[in-house]
Amino acid sequence: VQLQASGGGSVQAGGSLRLSCAASGRTLSRITTGWFRQAPGKEREYVADIRRSGSGGTTHYADSVKGRFTISRDNAKNTVYLQMNSLKFEDTAVYYCSATDRHLAGLMIRADDYTYWGQGTQVTVSS
Repeated sequence: VQLQASGGGSVQAGGSLRLSCAASGRTLSRITTGWFRQAPGKEREYVADIRRSGSGGTTHYADSVKGRFTISRDNAKNTVYLQMNSLKFEDTAVYYCSATDRHLAGLMIRADDYTYWGQGTQVTVSS
């Protein structure tokens, strides 16, 4: 699976950005796709995931982004999106999309849960 993340940029606090994760080699609706982020000097952090359609396509979020970020999938474009609203300075990081063939009933918040990774896209929020 090849994942291509895009859509990052620089915004002021309170602004919005939409990240895209385009896939080739696998149909995203059949696997779980996640977003992680990594700020300088910090470990990679889970942001959100969307499960395969066969598992209901359910979405999950880290508490820090719940209510502000929305993960979604366009099956026709084989792309997953991360809509980020009300951005805060602390959202500044490199954002990575990821995917896995694993299907777990519980949380999938560890980087080790995911097999495939995109190259990352920088999001910078100025206060």
